[in-house]
Amino acid sequence: MFFDALAAALAWALFYIYRKLYIEGFNHFADIKIDSNFWIALIVIPTFWLSFYFITGFYNDIFRRSRLIDLGRTFLTGIIGVVIIFFTLMLDDTITSYKNYYLLFFTLLGLHVVFTLIPRLILTTHTIHKVHTRKIGFNTVIIGGNERALHLYNEMNSDDKTSGNIFVGFVKVDSRNDVLLKNHLTLLGGIHDLPKIIDENNVEEIVIAIETSEHSKIQEILGTLDYRHVTVKAIPDMFDILAGTVKTSTIYSSPLVKISNGIMPAWQENLKRVIDVVASVLALIVFIPFSPLVIIGIKSSSKGPIFYAQKRVGRFGKEFTIFKFRSMVLDAEPEGPSLSSSGDPRITKFGDFMRRTHIDEIPQFFNVILGDMSLVGPRPERQYYINEIRKIAPHYIQLQRIRPGITSWGQVKYGYASNIEQMVERIPYDIIYLKNISLYLDFKILIYTLLNCFQAKGNSNLK
Repeated sequence: MFFDALAAALAWALFYIYRKLYIEGFNHFADIKIDSNFWIALIVIPTFWLSFYFITGFYNDIFRRSRLIDLGRTFLTGIIGVVIIFFTLMLDDTITSYKNYYLLFFTLLGLHVVFTLIPRLILTTHTIHKVHTRKIGFNTVIIGGNERALHLYNEMNSDDKTSGNIFVGFVKVDSRNDVLLKNHLTLLGGIHDLPKIIDENNVEEIVIAIETSEHSKIQEILGTLDYRHVTVKAIPDMFDILAGTVKTSTIYSSPLVKISNGIMPAWQENLKRVIDVVASVLALIVFIPFSPLVIIGIKSSSKGPIFYAQKRVGRFGKEFTIFKFRSMVLDAEPEGPSLSSSGDPRITKFGDFMRRTHIDEIPQFFNVILGDMSLVGPRPERQYYINEIRKIAPHYIQLQRIRPGITSWGQVKYGYASNIEQMVERIPYDIIYLKNISLYLDFKILIYTLLNCFQAKGNSNLK
């Protein structure tokens, strides 16, 4: 990021000099006047480029880089970024010929791409060398312990140029079978132990190397890994190879199929995060003038604090503290977790109004800014209710692949749930959202949520 910012500033400074000397007709460098616009641009232009690279996902997964991919992405983002700068800052320049526009465009593009690309290639080459020589690596667990797993381990461990996998152990699939790999790696447990194994060993990659006779376990394995923040790879069958479904760019290591855990393209995921933060900051600013009225309403309805904090489970099963305006009487759950229902006496009069208009959710914008939540996503639950839901709908765990949201498709359609059955009823809509997640769908859900808020269509049943 430092070198990207430096390259953007240097390219713009040289471009500014070129424009003055060869386009605007200054005879000598000493004749060029450096005004305030130049210094402002030296701050704005690098900031624009860093933001653009972040949104496009260039700074994601920096230890698994490729020089060819860096080359292609630098050229592509360079072209798009220069077009944006050209149309926003330079089309009002006074020129003698339209050919000057082409000269300006390709000069800025050439300067920016060259100054950006050289440090990137140097850094990526240095990083790749460290990965190949095992100075940088990724804690890896093999699923499987017999012939295929043993062959894969021996092959990957003996490669002259490794892919950075540091094997911390293996997981057995079937307790009835012998495990040949136990003479080389530590047996960490079985499939059901995977979440604990991943957490305790800081596992970043999982390699599935099971026998053909164990293929019936694939769904169980993937279901266990589905919501974990790990890279999952598998040994391809010959059918996969002949069918052309095996895509790999690795030359030295074994050809493994990467089973992507990603939900959205990197640029959409990063742009979603930017929108979350910007919209949350704006929402809190807009709410400031009305906050005294809400505080007075809460305090006049019942004794107790203004805010209510509760532990919820978020992305990848990580627990966080959710914030709300208090809408119930103090100590509303003396006997443990209890859902509210229509006419619940624990809900205060002002709390009922806040729930119908969703005003009680406003403090959750702080959760969004902190990164615990998103504007749109499955509603976060307490661990107690997650355990109860999974008894009926085990696939609920898939929803932990994404950040929970202030609003969701299921909430827009049904409102809040007052029992476990209603919670389960909303899951199909959240799963559909998960499988079709996009910024377009987010905007639609937000629009309908706002309509419900203004029309006070929300109910007062709250988890």
